[in-house]
Amino acid sequence: MPVDISLPNGTVVSCLQKHEVPLVQLEIETYFSNGIQLNAGDTVFDVGANIGLFSVDAYRRCGSDLNVYAFEPVTPIYNVLRQNLERCAPKVRAKIFAFGLADISKSMPFAYYPRATVMSTAYPNDEDDLSLVKDAVLNSIMHLAQAPLAVRCLRWLPKRLSATILNYALKRTLQAEIVTCQLRTLSQVIKDHGLDQIDILKIDVEKAELDVLLGIDELDWPKIKQIVLDVHDDDGRLNTVIEILRKNGLAEITVEQPPTLKNSNIYTVFAIRKARTESGRTLTTSAEVSGECALAKIA
Repeated sequence: MPVDISLPNGTVVSCLQKHEVPLVQLEIETYFSNGIQLNAGDTVFDVGANIGLFSVDAYRRCGSDLNVYAFEPVTPIYNVLRQNLERCAPKVRAKIFAFGLADISKSMPFAYYPRATVMSTAYPNDEDDLSLVKDAVLNSIMHLAQAPLAVRCLRWLPKRLSATILNYALKRTLQAEIVTCQLRTLSQVIKDHGLDQIDILKIDVEKAELDVLLGIDELDWPKIKQIVLDVHDDDGRLNTVIEILRKNGLAEITVEQPPTLKNSNIYTVFAIRKARTESGRTLTTSAEVSGECALAKIA
C-alpha cells in the first residue's frame, strides 16, 4: 500500500518503501553532473522510472516546460509512478508507459521485490543480488546519513554480528513475486511519437541496460544527445556499453560509482554527444578525458 513521504525540498511523493526514497534521491542528485545539462523545453526519457523520483526532480528543475516519457513495466510500481507524476507534475507534458524497453518487443517474467522495489529485475540472481546488497550496506550505505536508522545502527555492532543480522534481514527482504511484464524497443517509441530529439536518456533497469541500448536503431542514435545509465559490470558489460556509446557518437564519457554502491560492480556512465565548432571540427573536452581515465582505472 503506497504511503506518502516528504522530500528535502518539501515535495510530497508516494512510495512503496520509505527506506528507498532518500537513497534513490542521493543517487539522482549525481545524475545531473559530469556535464549533463537539463534545460526548459527538453525531452527526457526515464527508463526504469520506478516511482518517478528522477522525473519529479527533472520537472522541479525545469518547472512545467519539460517533456517526460517515463517507463515502468511492473504494475504495482507503475501505479505509484502515475500517481506521483499526476500529483507533482500536473502541468508537465508527461507520458507514462506501463511497459519497459528492451532489444525487441516481447513479454518477459520479472522478479518483483515488494520490500525492495528498486531491485526488481528481469534478470534475478538470488545469491549475487543478496551479496551485492549485503556488501553495499556494510561498505557504504550504513555510513550514510540518508540510510534508515536501523541500518545506520549496524555500524556499532561487531562486524560478524552485523553481517549475520543483515544476511537474515535481506533474505526476507529479497523474496520475489514473479510477474509478467511487457517490453518494447526505444526506437518503436521514437517512431510512434514522431520524436526527433531526446535530450537526456536515463536508464536504470537492473542488469537490462544493454538490452535497452540494443533496441535503438542506427538512424535513431543521432537523436540522443545525453545518456545517464547504471551498468552492472558482469562479463565485461561496462566496456561493451562504452564501446556502443562511442561508436554511436556519444564520445564524452565519464564513469563513476553511485555513492550507495562504492566498491561494487555497478557504475554510472555519463555520455554526451560531442559538440562541434562552426568549422565542423570535433571538440575534445575535459569530460571525455575524465571518462577515459575512469575507464582505465577499472579496466
